[in-house]
Amino acid sequence: MRAMTEKNLQDAFAGESQAHVKYQLFSDVAEKEGLANVARLFKAVAHAELVHARNHLNELAGLKDSSGNLQQAIDGETFEVKEMYAAYYEVAKLQGERGAQRSSRYAMEAEKIHATMYVTAKDKVDAEEDIVLKTIQVCEVCGHTVEGDAPDKCPICEAPAGKFTGF
Repeated sequence: MRAMTEKNLQDAFAGESQAHVKYQLFSDVAEKEGLANVARLFKAVAHAELVHARNHLNELAGLKDSSGNLQQAIDGETFEVKEMYAAYYEVAKLQGERGAQRSSRYAMEAEKIHATMYVTAKDKVDAEEDIVLKTIQVCEVCGHTVEGDAPDKCPICEAPAGKFTGF
């Protein structure tokens, strides 16, 4: 693939991915406001944006087998921890942006756990096995992720166990 086309597809994938998530969040707001049809519209278009993102990622040969996908996830989470969020946190700190510091720290700490979970999963997949998992709990405040029961208090943001969602 030629460089300009590849860059365009990467940018389009990023934009469609952001639109997908943003529209899902917009749908949540509309639902809370009692606007069921506006919420449904946002959900439908969010799904369309997901279709676009998937198509772009397919053209970029970004979808692999599970081992390859797990490696991409490990690489992405590791980059976020070691480079991206570390730098974002320092810039926010330098500029006195406490909210940005908090959201960067929350994400960086959660991404460390995600990388570890992906490494464990990849080891099993590479041994031609599936992982065995209990319920996975995610803190709705900071994204802390844990297998099993939610902790009484989130170790990252101190949210109570009731703020965790199980998967």
